[in-house]
Amino acid sequence: MDDADEGRGPRGIQSIEVGGQLLLALAHHGRPMPLKDLAREAGMAPAKAHPYLVSFGKLGLVEQEPGSGRYGLGPLALQLGLISLQQYDPVRLATPLADELALATGHTVALAVWGNRGPTIVRVAEAPSPVHVAMRHGTVMSVRGTASGWLFAAFHPRAEVAPLLAEEAPAPGFEAQLEEVRRRGLARAVDLSLPGVSALAAPVFDGRGAVVLSITAIGPSATFDSDWDGPLATELKRVADGLSRRLGWQPG
Repeated sequence: MDDADEGRGPRGIQSIEVGGQLLLALAHHGRPMPLKDLAREAGMAPAKAHPYLVSFGKLGLVEQEPGSGRYGLGPLALQLGLISLQQYDPVRLATPLADELALATGHTVALAVWGNRGPTIVRVAEAPSPVHVAMRHGTVMSVRGTASGWLFAAFHPRAEVAPLLAEEAPAPGFEAQLEEVRRRGLARAVDLSLPGVSALAAPVFDGRGAVVLSITAIGPSATFDSDWDGPLATELKRVADGLSRRLGWQPG
């Protein structure tokens, strides 16, 4: 017999899927919960939820507080979470997303990390009609003169950014621009480094709240939607925030 019914996908074990709703509820709330509340969030009666919690407790996926009796995630669940985070390479995870963004938006999308010489391009997803900018893997971007640079200057530790800032000519209003980047969660550069070229950059954070990656859309200013609240900015931020959550980041 096939391991998947036609049109219904692979078969699973229903009892595991049902019990898994309890783990999902605990992960969603992020705190220990009383049995009654936990069962309600998982869509089942307390009497049905309890045997699942007993089994999860034996495995270390769930543990019960001795005093309050509330249930929380156990040591195995925490260990699995840490292992999962260790396996997440931000660049590897972001690469297919950058390819999709380039196709969906029609703009070139670049991924940059903070290197020893500043923001460094590690991936470039070309648009169907690529913008003619000298940008390739290993290209180091200006801190003061690019959207990616502003992003890292705004969110990266200042002690690491300051030496590179000192090597570039001062720019009027630079600190005010960084405040706007922090407030909006995006960096925008219109006709900055190159006339006729614009860019929007969104940060990707890890579970510690450190910026680990910038996702930057680049295109001709004439056809580039640089509106802070436009469709391009909204989509860029949605992708970056989704990737940040996969890396353990929580808003606020």
